[in-house]
Amino acid sequence: MRLKLLLFFSLLAFLPLQAKLIKVLAIGNSFSEDAVEHYLYQLAKAQGDSLVIGNAYIPACTISMHMSFLNASVNKYAYRKIVGGERTEEKRVNLQRIILDEPWDIITLQQGSLCSGLPETYKDLPTFKRAVKLLATNPNVQIWWHMTWSYSKSFKSDKFEVYGNDQRKMYTGIVNSVRNEVPKAHITRIIPSGVAIRLMRLNRGDVLNRDGQHLSFTLGRYTVACTWCEMLTGRNVDGNRYYPENMKAEDVRLCQQEAHEAVFMQQLSQYDVLL
Repeated sequence: MRLKLLLFFSLLAFLPLQAKLIKVLAIGNSFSEDAVEHYLYQLAKAQGDSLVIGNAYIPACTISMHMSFLNASVNKYAYRKIVGGERTEEKRVNLQRIILDEPWDIITLQQGSLCSGLPETYKDLPTFKRAVKLLATNPNVQIWWHMTWSYSKSFKSDKFEVYGNDQRKMYTGIVNSVRNEVPKAHITRIIPSGVAIRLMRLNRGDVLNRDGQHLSFTLGRYTVACTWCEMLTGRNVDGNRYYPENMKAEDVRLCQQEAHEAVFMQQLSQYDVLL
């Protein structure tokens, strides 16, 4: 009898997981554009899952700005949506309508990139999270946090001076904010895009950005899309059959491996090894 049970559970391990339909809304800015509007839908489709992806987009928008726009019902957002692989955009939309548009399974929040490593800028996060959850029509909606990435070492801007023009200092600030500030809003699920980019930089050098802030069109965006795909679906992205045609096979494999490693490290809260 025991042998039969062992064989039964061994066979279960090889059965394909049931396909998933997941509706995810990112409330963000250009960093969520990099993360969810390129490659994410295709990665999920390649493993048999389907995503409805929304992006409530305002460039450089911070948590405090999102909060004020929500309170005032400001028609300031570009609402980007991907359904069945087709992308649409509706301009001059308020955040209320975007949240009410679908019974979202997951809604992600994120900080504006410049403020991402500054703990004092997270004071409105608990209130904003509660407001978003109250508006959501899905009673089982989950609110997650998108951990963004630090700027490249070569980035030249007065803005970067708040971190002493130091990529490592900015990454450390982001890690500390994720550990100390995000939990104050009772958010426990973290999409570790910043960790995945950090791991890729250790392997490929500081070549993951196209302008010092935003991700490169293939290597950077694909790495983060892989990270999101594994977090959303729960499936190991390493070995996924989808990748952009102009990417080298060795780069594809590395992006997938580091995305998987980032998710694993996030689950153990092991960020310090990269500081």
